[in-house]
Amino acid sequence: MIRVLVGILVFVINTVYRDRPYPRFYVLETVARVPYFSYLSVLHLYETLGWWRKADWLKVHFAESWNELHHLLIMEDLGGSAFWGDRWLAKTTALIYYWIITALYVVSPNAAYHFMELVEKHAYASYQKFLKTHEVELKAQPAPGVAIHYYRDGDLYMFDEFQTAHAPAERRPQINNLYDVFVAIRDDEMEHVKTMVACQQPTAQFAFKSPHTLIGEAVMTPTPEANETEVLLPQ
Repeated sequence: MIRVLVGILVFVINTVYRDRPYPRFYVLETVARVPYFSYLSVLHLYETLGWWRKADWLKVHFAESWNELHHLLIMEDLGGSAFWGDRWLAKTTALIYYWIITALYVVSPNAAYHFMELVEKHAYASYQKFLKTHEVELKAQPAPGVAIHYYRDGDLYMFDEFQTAHAPAERRPQINNLYDVFVAIRDDEMEHVKTMVACQQPTAQFAFKSPHTLIGEAVMTPTPEANETEVLLPQ
């Protein structure tokens, strides 16, 4: 069922947007945000009912949706949402997939995470192909302001938070032109894949934590001067 859902999405995007890359990426990023909204909705519901509280899961999934939002803003800046038909298709598809993934997450969280793993793998492959085909022209164009602010000059806490395979501040993309922007987006998609894989591990229920939480817990080291523990928190 998961592969069918992903296959339908990929077929529509590849068929309708074969020669229109920016509208294609706009639709893809609009839909790609939706599963994270589904995860957050269900997790908030569980917390409201008093079943359990997963603050780190909420942080990471919100950071993932925040990352996809900036991908979407970049595509809008590049004109991907200019045509009303593209906006209608993207939002309609997103609404349908929101409810499907919400129901799926209630029944089987691992299946819902596997769905997103496959979507992000497709996104990575799409951006990789686009970079190879359009490298020269992309390097000749400036980076959108929203990309510069998100990847380079802004507050990068949220950027670090969704990348569970990296320690905070470990990855800092170079943003000098539009090619660099698409390299950063492509690499983001692979970081989403890694996080989705981590969420499916048998020990994830107890071991999965946000990068900043892990740093706060891991850097507790005894000081040589005194018999006490020094807790080093992220700056």
